[in-house]
Amino acid sequence: MSRDIASELREGARKRNGMRPKGPDLVHVEDLISPAGLPLRHYRPSSEPRPLMVFLHGGGWVFGDLETHDRTCRRLAKECDVEVLAVDYRLAPEHPYPAAIDDVVEVLRWAKPMAVMGDSAGGYLAIMACLRLRDEGDPPAVQILICPNTDLTLSQPSVIEKGTGYGLDADMLGWFVVQWVPDPAERHAASPLHHPDLSGLPAALVVTAEHDALRDEGAAYARRLADAAVPVTYRCESGLVHGFIQGMDLTSPEAAAAHERIFADVRKLITREDDAQEPDGLVSVKRAP
Repeated sequence: MSRDIASELREGARKRNGMRPKGPDLVHVEDLISPAGLPLRHYRPSSEPRPLMVFLHGGGWVFGDLETHDRTCRRLAKECDVEVLAVDYRLAPEHPYPAAIDDVVEVLRWAKPMAVMGDSAGGYLAIMACLRLRDEGDPPAVQILICPNTDLTLSQPSVIEKGTGYGLDADMLGWFVVQWVPDPAERHAASPLHHPDLSGLPAALVVTAEHDALRDEGAAYARRLADAAVPVTYRCESGLVHGFIQGMDLTSPEAAAAHERIFADVRKLITREDDAQEPDGLVSVKRAP
């Protein structure tokens, strides 16, 4: 049954993506394969090297892929003047915790990006990968988190307050968590909000939405970063719902303005001072810009 629901969600995401316009044309868009065999997509806004940012899509750890977030990645590359490397990590329920974290860590070790960015479940994966790489002594310099999952125990007030009628319902959120971490006993330890030590993590941008069930856990994570002396910029976007980063700029002036604020934040956090370099050993399939 879970796999049937996952298949429906994946197909729905693909259909929604097909209804959106393509993102901006770029100088270079190329499909790659990581050394461990993960599909990736590399976006370049210029023929000259730019700082590299790894992007991790949302989708409750269950759906989403390189196509569903192609427009978002194109816009990030163009508006933020960065190279973007999107990761097609393994999905639950076929590949539960910690498979996708392992995938992201492998890509970050190999690509050595300046920043890692994720929305929703992708934000969670960015945090968990940064924690592991911090312990290894080589995390990215920046983490950019849009409406991230941080508390798999679902114990924050906004889960109830905003968990009905705003797109990401509490029941569906609970189902996603079960697919990702089937054993309830593991969910506290698998939650970045409850990690005992957040010191030494990358500087962070954390953006939440007013009408999002995940709002409070994102805000709580930002507070814990600040308490751990990690530089953090936090903003809650008023009037918006979960997933506003994905195409809502096409229908909502408020979401479009929020996107511009995110782009400006990213530009501030990532400068051109560190030239991005392609890792060795790429296996690629070129795509039309």
